[in-house]
Amino acid sequence: MMALNRRRFLQAGGAAAVLGTAGCDAPQQALWPYTGLPGEAKLPFAPPGGGSIDLVSHLLNRLSYGARPGQHGRILRLAKREEEAAARFIDEQLAPEKINDDRAEFRVQRFETLALAPIGEFYEFQPGLLREELTRATLTRAVYSERQLQEVMVRFWSDHFNIDISKGECKWLKPADDRDVIRPHALGRFPDLLAASAKSQAMLTYLDGRANRVRQPGDQPNENYARELLELHTLGVRGGYTQRDVMEVARCLSGWRIGRGLFQNGSVQFEPGLHDGRAKTVLGEAIPARDGMDGRDDFDDVLRIVAAHPSTARHIAAKLCRRFIADEPPAAAIDTVAGVFAKTKGDIRKTLRALFFTDEFRGTRGNKFKQPLHFIASALRATGAESDVGRPLVNYLLRMGHMPFEYPAPDGYPARAEPWMSTLLWRWNFAAKLAKGQIKGSRIDRDRLAKRAGGVAKLAAHLLGRRPSDVELAAATASGNALGLLLASPSFQWS
Repeated sequence: MMALNRRRFLQAGGAAAVLGTAGCDAPQQALWPYTGLPGEAKLPFAPPGGGSIDLVSHLLNRLSYGARPGQHGRILRLAKREEEAAARFIDEQLAPEKINDDRAEFRVQRFETLALAPIGEFYEFQPGLLREELTRATLTRAVYSERQLQEVMVRFWSDHFNIDISKGECKWLKPADDRDVIRPHALGRFPDLLAASAKSQAMLTYLDGRANRVRQPGDQPNENYARELLELHTLGVRGGYTQRDVMEVARCLSGWRIGRGLFQNGSVQFEPGLHDGRAKTVLGEAIPARDGMDGRDDFDDVLRIVAAHPSTARHIAAKLCRRFIADEPPAAAIDTVAGVFAKTKGDIRKTLRALFFTDEFRGTRGNKFKQPLHFIASALRATGAESDVGRPLVNYLLRMGHMPFEYPAPDGYPARAEPWMSTLLWRWNFAAKLAKGQIKGSRIDRDRLAKRAGGVAKLAAHLLGRRPSDVELAAATASGNALGLLLASPSFQWS
């Protein structure tokens, strides 16, 4: 249990007083950040014992932001056989609504701006505050959430439907997009996610959908969103669409705007006078002429056509296989995943489950280079760190070039390894300082961690997902900072 100094005691007491009328559990909850989480069982620390990455460690590397102390053993206890235990863990993570995540959400409650509703209230805050709280909440959930696959997929879709928070009013609108669009649909149905994104205030701003207006037949629609909808969000760059399709989609999506004024601030509205109501043809399918408010149906027709297109299934499948299997995903896995995506009409959970049971996923281990956010979160998780996820930690994300929601191009942060190799020095620096307790706001009990693991060799096995080689163990032991060296090692940085 974390020691309670006077300041922590007063902080906790104040929080308990505030929550005291909320129910009998509230005072206890107020102490969570200071006394340790209630019911947090100190499970037997049983690191992997094999010489290569086992299946459970592989799942923890890919479906989550890394193993916490004792988690490997907990998963193995789900069933008698490793295969059965792994399947149960997959099913657990595919049903996040059944996982109690109160403790992680309690940590996120400190970021009060993110709970604002309606969306117009975001405009009352400085953009810097919104950006910082959204970033810290994102990293907090990556480290502490029990719904790990949910968090992994939130990051996946945040890149797929990338919005640079620095562009225009996205400064105020992206926090709502994360809360109301990406998170609720991350493990839902792709057509629903696509529709929610298309009508997102942040997306309408980022890709100029709100500027897509056709007042008379000679006006040219704004193609920006239409092009990215086809190229990035659905069919893919080689998906079979033409420039004519881009123009026709842009015409279909004209007339949507963001309301202004009392009771309308931030609401998405359709303006018939700004819509091209003439007949159109999208990817070979006719869309009839429509007058007045009936023009809204063009939106539904376009999204229905592109979401069901065979190229969309293959494009999404390839991106998922790149994220979970390999930078150059195997064709057989893409075929399998695309087939399930198409058959289930874009059911993300069923698509992912099919991916996780492919031979290609099961047999391809230790070959994915962690993005910086994944690396930092996995280091904090693996060491059982207690962190306020403050600015010193966020600064490492900045130095490694991976600040969430700040990628300037619409295609989102790269999933491949090469672009991230230039940040290795900052990774090594982070690992060394975290292990030595030199990052303000983040604390690791190194002695207790090593003792609970059963020594340096077993601690190394926990961090690497396998038994360390004699060379690795000797280097760690001789370094004077075994934990830091192991966190900085190639084997920890590749999952």
